[in-house]
Amino acid sequence: MVQRLVSGLTGLAIVLPILFYGGIGVSLLVSFVVVVAMDEWASMTTQDLPAARSRARAVLVPAGLALHLAVAYGPQSAGVAAVAAAVMLGLLAPMFAEANVAKAGVEAVRNVTGLVYAPLCLAPLIGLRGREDGIWMLMYLFAATWLGDTGAYFAGRAFGRTPLFPRVSPKKTVEGAVGGLLLSGVGGFVFAKVGHLPFGVWECVLLTMVLDVMGVLGDLAESLLKRAWNVKDSGWIMPGHGGILDRVDSLCFTAPALWLWLAYRGGS
Repeated sequence: MVQRLVSGLTGLAIVLPILFYGGIGVSLLVSFVVVVAMDEWASMTTQDLPAARSRARAVLVPAGLALHLAVAYGPQSAGVAAVAAAVMLGLLAPMFAEANVAKAGVEAVRNVTGLVYAPLCLAPLIGLRGREDGIWMLMYLFAATWLGDTGAYFAGRAFGRTPLFPRVSPKKTVEGAVGGLLLSGVGGFVFAKVGHLPFGVWECVLLTMVLDVMGVLGDLAESLLKRAWNVKDSGWIMPGHGGILDRVDSLCFTAPALWLWLAYRGGS
């Protein structure tokens, strides 16, 4: 617990100033996260195909970074072209490099899934920070994502009895999820009062609770993958927390959800 707390506070001490000042620092930070996430994905998804690990890294890391940058910074046509090119590369690389057709097919599907996971799902972070209220919007996103996680942790420890989704994540409970949802609602109310956000009070409360649900789904999605590949943590970069993917799995669902909501209401 102490190691987890120290690691989390150290990470915040590094990340928060970068997000506050914005600019190239945010781009470098998110690009770093994408690169590490792709490396972790390549390692996780080749547990049963160790011979393909170096090939997966060689494909996923540069292709994932290029895809992320094109979608985050390029015009819409460049983003579409980058997605198409990344998908083609993910499919073709194992087809030519792996003689076993069954293994090549499995590797191809995993490559494509990885390329549209973190690189695409984290791209909205750049657009959110680029808004006039960007720093507030990111602080709100992180709070909405991790308040629920914090509430679920403590409520689950105190009251957790009913498994939420045992075959995917045995430790998550319905009581913990409800506790996280309630804390998210409180956080949404506070942000509506003190944050410079384009949301009314009830919109902010309800949106925060929706984002909490999306965060839970994102966490469950990564838990499914780790359980399928018999991996405890996606990596080791954050002691007590695991890897980068373990920290941004919820964010990969909440960031696109918030971006889509802003687009729907004409505010992005």
